[in-house]
Amino acid sequence: MSTNVIEDKKKGFDWAEFEENLNVALATITVKDKAVFSRQLAVMFNSGVALMKAIGMLSETSENAKLKKALRSIKGDIETGVPLSESMAKFPDIFDDLYCAMVQSGEIGGVLDMVLNRLATALEKSAKLQNHIKSASSYPKAVGTIAVLVFFGMTTFLLPTFAGIFEELGAELPAFTVLMLSISEFFRTPIKLGSLVVGIVVVVWAYKTFYKTPQGRLLCDRMYLNLPIIGPLIKLTAVARFCGTFSMLTGAGVPMLTCFEIVARTAGNKVISNAILNAQKEVEQGGSLTEAFERENVFPAMAISMMRIGEETGEIDKMLAKVGDFYEDEVEQAVKGLTSTLEPIMMVGIAGLVGSILMSMYLPMFAVFEKLG
Repeated sequence: MSTNVIEDKKKGFDWAEFEENLNVALATITVKDKAVFSRQLAVMFNSGVALMKAIGMLSETSENAKLKKALRSIKGDIETGVPLSESMAKFPDIFDDLYCAMVQSGEIGGVLDMVLNRLATALEKSAKLQNHIKSASSYPKAVGTIAVLVFFGMTTFLLPTFAGIFEELGAELPAFTVLMLSISEFFRTPIKLGSLVVGIVVVVWAYKTFYKTPQGRLLCDRMYLNLPIIGPLIKLTAVARFCGTFSMLTGAGVPMLTCFEIVARTAGNKVISNAILNAQKEVEQGGSLTEAFERENVFPAMAISMMRIGEETGEIDKMLAKVGDFYEDEVEQAVKGLTSTLEPIMMVGIAGLVGSILMSMYLPMFAVFEKLG
């Protein structure tokens, strides 16, 4: 042990605690982490393991530092008689309103094992959907990054070399080549390139700041819904999330008005969230759920029709669960279709960028050949 560590220990500095706090600060909780935890807790609870013991065992075996620390705190709360849902609510970055409301309904109804299984299934579906979206977006990101790097490299290093050769030969440069050389000169000037980078950073910061305001988020989310390709995908995802979450909450015995509040916070789009809250006000005044959503003109006609059937038969939770499953499949197919559409577009884009560089280098050659001839 080094002298510094010994001196730190004498002063009361705990390196183990410092390392643990650092790991907690760096750790992130994914949907997959919550799904695995929920499934493990449900299996242990179904097997007859006491809740406090199950939480303690999971806190020791968890590989996520943030989840491990939270579970240790939750175990301590349970030992003092605090309900599980109330203890989980202390960690909103891990257990959101939806999770805590489901656990609370399971505690009140004595069906915590069933609720945990539902949560695990819903989180597993959400993790699967996120993986599809990430895999679909990773290809355009990678190809786009490579295209930009290739364009920057050829414009900055290759094009000026050819320009010097053409000047020595006395060739008259075409307008397109002059344009590309101007771009090359811009990239090779640190002040100009730095101003471009600063400008991009400022624009991104301004957008994020504007999006955090209520008016900004509403405006941006409405714009996203109206985009030609991304808009329908966002709407499908929001509908699938609403139907799945609402059916899960109502099926667990959560009051309908509370379900509206929770689902509105987890909608992911301010326009759809406002539509859900407006529907809540109408239902609170005795109106029909189906008619409320029909007036908002946000959800697809098929979803509205299925809701109407669920209301008429008194099985709205089961009907919404089927609608949610249907739209989750629709989202998966839409993501696959978007990927197949983007692939040729990205290839054409790369060909265009590289081709523009080659064209700017080859066009002056014709003038050189004419001069030599």
